[in-house]
Amino acid sequence: MITVRRLSLAMAAGGAVAFVVLAVVLVPWHPYPGGRLHPPSAQSVFTPAQIERATAYSHAARWLGRSSLVVSVLVACLLGFTRFGRAVDARLRGPWWLRTTVLVVLVTVLGRIVTLPFDIALQHQQLRYGLSRQSWASYLSDLGIGTGVTVVATAIAVVVLLGIARRWQRAWPAIAGVVIAALVLLGSFVYPVLVEPLFSDFTSLPQGDLRTQIMQLAAKEHVHLDDVLVVDASQRTTELNAYVTGFGSTRRVVLYDNLIHDLPRGEVLSVVAHELGHAHHDDVLSGTLLGVAAAFLGVGLLGLLLGRRGTRLRDPAVVPLLLALFALASVLALPVENTISRQIETRADVAALETTGDEGSFVALQRRLAISALADPTPPAWSQFLFGSHPTALQRIAVAKRVLGGR
Repeated sequence: MITVRRLSLAMAAGGAVAFVVLAVVLVPWHPYPGGRLHPPSAQSVFTPAQIERATAYSHAARWLGRSSLVVSVLVACLLGFTRFGRAVDARLRGPWWLRTTVLVVLVTVLGRIVTLPFDIALQHQQLRYGLSRQSWASYLSDLGIGTGVTVVATAIAVVVLLGIARRWQRAWPAIAGVVIAALVLLGSFVYPVLVEPLFSDFTSLPQGDLRTQIMQLAAKEHVHLDDVLVVDASQRTTELNAYVTGFGSTRRVVLYDNLIHDLPRGEVLSVVAHELGHAHHDDVLSGTLLGVAAAFLGVGLLGLLLGRRGTRLRDPAVVPLLLALFALASVLALPVENTISRQIETRADVAALETTGDEGSFVALQRRLAISALADPTPPAWSQFLFGSHPTALQRIAVAKRVLGGR
């Protein structure tokens, strides 16, 4: 007879193997030619005043961000590994799914409240250094919307998980793995359509020379674009950015409005070519597939942890424990997630350089982006390894020299 433990072990092993295989196949582990990069010195790219300003801001932002993360995980563990869930559930009335939802809301909101001082302090720093243009009312509105989106997504996942465990007591790990993986796929597909418009307004890039040049770049990179969107980011931030999101019919290339208005044309096209590189390699889909494999692994590990107490997973009181385990898993996954992200971002840089052939604009862009974001040009190695989703500006400049300059 197949037990929950054996099935969970098979799920965890299968998810781990699938993740490794997908990472080997989809992640560009050698995105540029040659061996180790030799980034230029910060002093050769930025002025002393720029370095001092970026270092001061990034130090404060780093301290606030890491402190917020530690506090949020500690609170999640405090709620999850004590009798909090059972004590609250004993006071609730109604069907199991309603009690489950209430507990998700309660734990999520408590987690948001304890980290709110760090969020406010970081926003204060961004206002102080001129990185943010948001009023406090707009900022708090975005914070509330973000919390609401988190609550809805988490509640759906947890209710589905508990519902499956209640219906299929022995086979729940396999069924939950498939359903959660499907939710991950669905989330990546619908996020650009349902969630992003809650925070910003998007408009099509008007007809003109820039749109024509972008379409020509897309054809050169063999990317089909139905549209190019512009987001009203300048109402919130002075940072310059662009991104690609979604896949299939919801894939979109989005440009910050200040990027279009404030940058020379060559730098704008360099940004666009980078994002088209992501689209060409289906990086959003690759990340989603890795997320699907991780979902199988996560459900399998959850079954191993709770398999012998399967009845506990049927009980809404388990919600704080589930969210604590998720918080711990998210932190443990950061080094893997960000290592993969840096490789993918580097490949998109290489694609941009090869497509445009414009080293000067690329280097000028990296310098400008770093200055606009007050990014630390030389972050601590441990911080970059754990939390750096992109290569540093100096590393990206070194990639440009390698790809187009042969150095």
